[in-house]
Amino acid sequence: MAKIIGGIGTSHVPTIGVAYDKGKQQDPAWAPLFEGYEPVAKWLAEKQADVLVFFYNDHATTFFFDMYPTFALGVGDTFPIADEGAGLRPLPPIRGDVALQAHIAESLVNDEFDITVFQDKPIDHGCASPLPLLWPHKPDWPGTVVPIAINVLQYPLPTGRRCYRLGQAVRRAIESYPEDLRVVVVGTGGLSHQIHGERAGYNDEAWDREFLSLLENQPETLTELKHVDYVERGGAESVEQIMWLSMRGALGPRIKRLHLNYYLATTTAMTVALYEEDAA
Repeated sequence: MAKIIGGIGTSHVPTIGVAYDKGKQQDPAWAPLFEGYEPVAKWLAEKQADVLVFFYNDHATTFFFDMYPTFALGVGDTFPIADEGAGLRPLPPIRGDVALQAHIAESLVNDEFDITVFQDKPIDHGCASPLPLLWPHKPDWPGTVVPIAINVLQYPLPTGRRCYRLGQAVRRAIESYPEDLRVVVVGTGGLSHQIHGERAGYNDEAWDREFLSLLENQPETLTELKHVDYVERGGAESVEQIMWLSMRGALGPRIKRLHLNYYLATTTAMTVALYEEDAA
């Protein structure tokens, strides 16, 4: 049977991808970020992860406000990486596993999640920004991706509790898949940040740290927060944190954090955290 072997929380700041493509890994301003991902990439290689399930959001690249789904799951052998204005990235298309993706789609519908299924659509920095920091890509990616897009742009948004339950439903889907696969769930998005309005540039490191602690030890507490609570504590775009709750919901009740890198140098803390389930 397929098995979830761990979880990753990561920022998906678009400039990460730009800096990566320009070879700024040793630049003093960027090195603390890239170095923070190295232990996670090493862990993924050692564990020989076959699949990354990405909970991410589309930034009006594939979907737009005239039709923006609450939850959307990609099914396809490959997905192109979107050109978001900086040109096509020097990365191969993201690989998919149609049988696994279709199984998860059917399982989620049977679990009463009315999801959108998309094919042949480009995937933007919500997934593609952190991906090459986690997996090597030459000559190709070592495994496949299950992209699950969550609406954190156009209100009404799904609640944090609904995202947490989505993660739990994805776990049930994966554990009912008959092929022996090692699966890692990835929740993306910024922590505290706001990129527009009177609070543009806002961050709250204390809230970021509290969120990370609660995510690890008391995730149900976070599911009780309303969207306005996230906005007031962390800025308008901090509602992206509900995507981390989907990752956390796909893990067991007890987890241990193996690694955390928190680097606040731009609009949001560029963060990566690695978790395993606590067998004890």
